[in-house]
Amino acid sequence: MTIAETGIRRLPFPVSLLTTIGFTIFVCSFGYLVIRLSFGWAVLFPVRFASECRLLTMLIATMFAAFLDWPPPLLPVAATLSALVGGWLVRGSTAVPATGWVAAVAALLAVDALTQQGGSHSPARLAAMRVVVAALSVCPIMSLLGAKRPQHGVWQLIVATLAVVLALPAASATLIRPGSFPDLHLLARWFLPVLVLVGWMNFIGTRRWLAVSLVTAGHLGLLWPLLPGVNLATAVPQTWVDLLSLAAIATGGLVAVTQAVLAGSRRASAAGPRSLTQRVDGCFLPLRETLGAAWALRLAERFDTLASQRGWPARLGFRGLEVGGDPDDTAWQRDAARAAEALFRRFVSADWLQRHGWWEGVETGSSGLPSDEAGQKGQ
Repeated sequence: MTIAETGIRRLPFPVSLLTTIGFTIFVCSFGYLVIRLSFGWAVLFPVRFASECRLLTMLIATMFAAFLDWPPPLLPVAATLSALVGGWLVRGSTAVPATGWVAAVAALLAVDALTQQGGSHSPARLAAMRVVVAALSVCPIMSLLGAKRPQHGVWQLIVATLAVVLALPAASATLIRPGSFPDLHLLARWFLPVLVLVGWMNFIGTRRWLAVSLVTAGHLGLLWPLLPGVNLATAVPQTWVDLLSLAAIATGGLVAVTQAVLAGSRRASAAGPRSLTQRVDGCFLPLRETLGAAWALRLAERFDTLASQRGWPARLGFRGLEVGGDPDDTAWQRDAARAAEALFRRFVSADWLQRHGWWEGVETGSSGLPSDEAGQKGQ
């Protein structure tokens, strides 16, 4: 797909050079952030984290500058990089498979865009590819809906099976009726947007509301040819809708990564003794941003049930832990902390908890964990 084919007006300066510079800055920025995350916040350069905010702002600006000349492959590549960095940021949690699905569908979009740029495409092939992309694109949402240990690994097989079933019309049109358009069942046409909206509702109440809204808008744009009442044969190609959709998805991914990186910086600067409320909120809120409202509310419900049964003056709500009663009465807090840790461990590893400050300020043994909890880390 060339600029002439997309209808984008050429600029009076060499946009190809701008594309090269923008994409180089984009890749270098991601590499820089990964190194900073890997070796600490002030090891490489002793600067305040506001520099990372400016860096990511420049990163987004250069991405859209490059978008003017070579948009189709660049934007899915940006989404792929965001997914890979996001997977690294949520390592140790049951959300890692979901980021793998995101990276897979973004990479497929990049391959499809490169193929289109070469001109080797037909409306029927584009329609079949769009069905495959749609089938994979709902996998991250389904993956998060089953993100609880120990079944989250086996759940990915169910997610993959769903993708295969949704992609069957594309396989049938390509292998059995070459040159024909996929015949997507009406139930599948309704199922796709409904599942996308379920994913949006899962995060709209969290701090990721802007990122998830951008991604959902872009997702629905890519699904437009497959929605009920839309004629697939005449809906593809939809060049401008696809470009805007990919831009929204890539921007949403960058916003989410930026928020996660900034949250990590705040955790690193808040090291020191912590109360039970700070320990629980320091893990519960990031878990809410990672898995969404559905699992966060379920976890809070289980904690509140235990609190009622055991008489703890504490309740875990969507915004964190609320403790009542005498603030000096800490006899119940050790039991409450163990219960909260057991609930967290259904979704995250001990390393994840340690990274989020669960054991900071707690009396520890030789292993670095509380003496009565050290044996639980390897479980």
